[in-house]
Amino acid sequence: MAVSGRGPRERMVFSAAQLIRRDGVAATGMREVAVHASAPRGSLQHYFPGGKEQLVNEAVGWAGRYAGNRVARFLAALPEPTPGGLFAQMVRQWTDEYEAAGFAGGCPVAAATVDCAKSTDSTREAVAAAFATWSGPVGRALVDMGVPEERAAGLATLMISALEGAILMARAERDVRALTTVSRELGPLLDAAVSKAG
Repeated sequence: MAVSGRGPRERMVFSAAQLIRRDGVAATGMREVAVHASAPRGSLQHYFPGGKEQLVNEAVGWAGRYAGNRVARFLAALPEPTPGGLFAQMVRQWTDEYEAAGFAGGCPVAAATVDCAKSTDSTREAVAAAFATWSGPVGRALVDMGVPEERAAGLATLMISALEGAILMARAERDVRALTTVSRELGPLLDAAVSKAG
């Protein structure tokens, strides 16, 4: 997720997402975003006339697209795609990060939900849209693997909800136990949802 090769606007959105996932919305200042992005401070007002709220909303949107786009990569990494295998790959992204770099970062979408969903309508809407942008590809992947369409959206919600909860627990416990547990326990349930009628 390197920032080089991107223009200043894209770097600032990316940097905001990275700082929010580490520090939360309230502790992420516009000045820190500009420094992290190696962007001129004066460009913040130019690119984000709506101020911090606009920047946060765009960072949340970026995070939703990033998570949604990862679904295809996760599937490509599996020799034989299964719902449980997809979920294991989603979890592994986090266990790998935490084992390599520590537990400082979480999901920027979750952080924005906790910090702003009650107080800022536009951010609540951006968060809801980000979760939809993520769950849509998960649900479609489940259907492609043989999960009945009427169950796919619900199972996608279950997968993302379990992952987000496990991320919070892992950060609190400074241990990947919650992540490995949800992967192990949900995998068979997800695989059992595949229709054998095909």
